[in-house]
Amino acid sequence: MTRTPAVRTAVVWDALRSVLAERAAAAGRESLDIVDAGGGTGGFAVPLAALGHAVTVVDPSPDSLAALERRAKEKGVGVRALQGDAADLGELLPRDAADLVLCHSVLEYVDDPISALTAVAGLLRRGGAVSVLAANPVASAIHRAIAGQFDDARAVLADPCGSWGDRDPTPRRYTADTLVELLSSTGFTVGSVHGVRVFADLVPSRIVDGDPRAAEALAALEQAAATHPVLRDIAMQLHVLAHRS
Repeated sequence: MTRTPAVRTAVVWDALRSVLAERAAAAGRESLDIVDAGGGTGGFAVPLAALGHAVTVVDPSPDSLAALERRAKEKGVGVRALQGDAADLGELLPRDAADLVLCHSVLEYVDDPISALTAVAGLLRRGGAVSVLAANPVASAIHRAIAGQFDDARAVLADPCGSWGDRDPTPRRYTADTLVELLSSTGFTVGSVHGVRVFADLVPSRIVDGDPRAAEALAALEQAAATHPVLRDIAMQLHVLAHRS
C-alpha cells in the first residue's frame, strides 16, 4: 500500500475535519451539502460522500468525471457529477446551496480567479466555508533549483504570477499574502492558512511506503510544519479556509 499520497493530504484533511464539525454544529445536521469545484476523479469528494455528506463535483473533464463515477461506485457511495468550469458554478447550481465548497488546485488554472471565487461565494450559505488549495511559487523556485534549473528558479521569483516561463504547466501560483488578498477581495473572511507538503515531496517515497511508522512520523512533521512561521511559506501548496461573510 502506498502511503505517500495520504501523507501529502494529511494537513488538508485535518483542517477539513474541523470545518465539517463546525458547519454541522452551526447547521444542526450531520449531512452537509458540499461542492467540489474542479474535483476531478474524486480524491476528496468520494471520502466526503463516504462520511455521509451530499457531494457534487463540478469539473470540465468528462474523462475525470467518468473516473469519479467509477471510484464512487467502487466505494458504494453516491456523488453527483456535473461538467463545467469553476466560473460556471452560478449557472450550474442554485445560490445559497452549499455549506462547503472545495476549490483545490483550481485558481492556478482558471482564466479569471476573481470570477471563480465570486461564483463560489454565490453558492455558499451565509457562514459557509471555502477550502482553497493553491501552488506556492517559493516552493516551485526551491524545487527547480534542486533540479538544477537555476534560471527557472530565478524566473519564478521574479514573475508576478509565480511562473517560470512558457513551458511551465502551472500558469499562476500564490503566496499566502496574495491568496488572502484574493479571498478578501471577493467577500470572504479568511481564517487559518496552512502549508501543505513542506517535507513530503522531498522525502523519497520508498522511505514511507515500506514503514507505517515512518509515514505516521512524516505526517506528524507535516502537521507541525503547517503553521510554522517560516516553513509554512516554503510549502508546495498553501491551504486556506475562509467563510462567506
